[in-house]
Amino acid sequence: MKKRILIVDDEPGITIGLSDQLLMEGFEVETRGDGESGLAAVLEWKPDLVVLDLMMPKMDGLEVCKEVRRRSLDIAIIILSARGHEIDKVVGLELGADDYVTKPFAVRETVARIRAVLRRTGRSDVNSQIESLEFDDVEIDFGSFEARRGTEPVKMTPREFRIMQLFAARPSQVISREEFLNQAWGEDVYVTSRTVDNQIWNLRKKLEIDPEHPAYIVSVRGAGYKFLPEGQDR
Repeated sequence: MKKRILIVDDEPGITIGLSDQLLMEGFEVETRGDGESGLAAVLEWKPDLVVLDLMMPKMDGLEVCKEVRRRSLDIAIIILSARGHEIDKVVGLELGADDYVTKPFAVRETVARIRAVLRRTGRSDVNSQIESLEFDDVEIDFGSFEARRGTEPVKMTPREFRIMQLFAARPSQVISREEFLNQAWGEDVYVTSRTVDNQIWNLRKKLEIDPEHPAYIVSVRGAGYKFLPEGQDR
């Protein structure tokens, strides 16, 4: 089945050039010229990946990214912008983007980045063997991307599922921030260890009874984090 790519950018030269190349390489492609219609296309067409400009009319790219992740949609996102400031990269990635490409860019290189993100955001060979995880009153199904805490569903992003799947594959083992970055974000994406800390904190708020004093997703000073299936003694 062909992968679906949605390009959301208000510059026709960019959308035409990139979409033509993607069509030549066997992708299905849709384009939109503003954030509002782009978000609508995400919800209706359900692409595998969105190439998303930051500066757009009606709704900017960061707001679109934030809304996609708020809805826990399993869609990869590449932020596209003429702004090269590191703060823009960090904000976009912290909101849930999978990569960041700065304008001007080479079309073929960007297509290669798209392919890399699609590979990276798929289930890895190691973690695909872990189908589910249960601890305390939490149930996580990695195949269906569904999670529950007690009787209530828990909204988690695709990256949060990948982090928990990595924990499930290596119970009680310390996993460094660098390994989380490589496994859940990819080696070619610029993010900081602080990004990992923020993701872990978000997971604790969703899955731990007392996020300030976690029993299952615990810190190991100077080393990283580990998951304790039985919880730690108080």
